[in-house]
Amino acid sequence: MELFPRIPVGEWIEAFVEWLLKAEFIIGALRSVIQFIADDIFHTIFATIPPLLFIILLTAFAAFLVRKSKNYGLPLLVLFGLLFIENLEYWDDLIITLSLVMTATLISVVIGVPLGVWMAKSNTVQRIFTPVLDLMQTMPAFVYLIPAVAFFGIGIVPGVVASVIFAMPPTVRLTNLGIRQVPTEMIEASDSFGSTPNQKLFKVQLPMAKTTIMAGVNQTIMLALSMVVIAAMIGTDGIGRQVYYAVGRNDIAMGFEAGICLVILAIILDRLTQTLNKQA
Repeated sequence: MELFPRIPVGEWIEAFVEWLLKAEFIIGALRSVIQFIADDIFHTIFATIPPLLFIILLTAFAAFLVRKSKNYGLPLLVLFGLLFIENLEYWDDLIITLSLVMTATLISVVIGVPLGVWMAKSNTVQRIFTPVLDLMQTMPAFVYLIPAVAFFGIGIVPGVVASVIFAMPPTVRLTNLGIRQVPTEMIEASDSFGSTPNQKLFKVQLPMAKTTIMAGVNQTIMLALSMVVIAAMIGTDGIGRQVYYAVGRNDIAMGFEAGICLVILAIILDRLTQTLNKQA
């Protein structure tokens, strides 16, 4: 005998999702925007550049970042890592995966940084959104696939949406933290010079919080990359799909090759963003 009646949480959420599905115009617009960013911008740009030229350009960018420290380990990592992926014939999958990660990261930053600033400006907003961010980070990633497919079908769009939900919290949290850690003396000095709130934000707080914010962006990129295998379950192409296929077929060779390509891409993106953060 139950002491209390069962709370129909699942039914409530299902009803809420069905209600949201009625807003077909908004969902269609979001799908079109995400598809445009992922396919028409990132994928078109990345796929248009020949692989060898792409590798040379990214290696040159890495060398530019380390020009002061003269630590050329990063350019060598980029060069040989990407050449290795090209040699294994995973380049096309790499481009798709990179497009997904960059799209998810861009959307996460566009939404996450203003939200983090808002949380830093208001303790009430912080108290409201902190449990939401906790939920976004602790909910099993597979759960996000259900509403993503319900709203956006299959393909790269639901993969991007699920990645954004899973990967955005670090950007929000560290933007909030970075702005709150700006020394009070700097805020008082800007106020004494008659700075407006916008001037204080863009000329004092955001520049001083840049390192912390970039650390959040770095974590967002890593989390978005960790979603590519899970997103393959809903039809998202890329290296993640090759890993998913390898698991289904128990193909050790294919799984190891695709997995090591993902590891190389993750290390390259991580080192590039960390070095860019140090140079900024």
